[in-house]
Amino acid sequence: MHRSHRLKKNEQFQEVFQKGSSAANKQFVLYSAKQEGQAAFRAGISVSKKIGNAVTRNRVKRMIREALSRLEREIPPELDVVVIARPGVEEMSVDAIEQSLVHVMKRAKVLKQAGIHNHKRR
Repeated sequence: MHRSHRLKKNEQFQEVFQKGSSAANKQFVLYSAKQEGQAAFRAGISVSKKIGNAVTRNRVKRMIREALSRLEREIPPELDVVVIARPGVEEMSVDAIEQSLVHVMKRAKVLKQAGIHNHKRR
């Protein structure tokens, strides 16, 4: 996931929260909103202090970014997505995080393909 494809400013997050829809599972809350005319989807990641100290939170963010980059081809380019991590994510592997994100994205009807479980990794 390229740096330019990240939501960073509070206004960007707030726009997704207000205009978009949400879906959740045990590990994540996912907000998604359409933004017409984008070349690639943009993602914002929120990991609260309930998850752990700064080192743990940053590790969780890196793992979520890695999982999102693996799913990049299945996410429509006109979407802005905000992923909010829930407590318990810090003990998961990148593969488990990816599976959980696929689950919540299917619930939110975000993914392009339904049969994504066996997609190829880079």
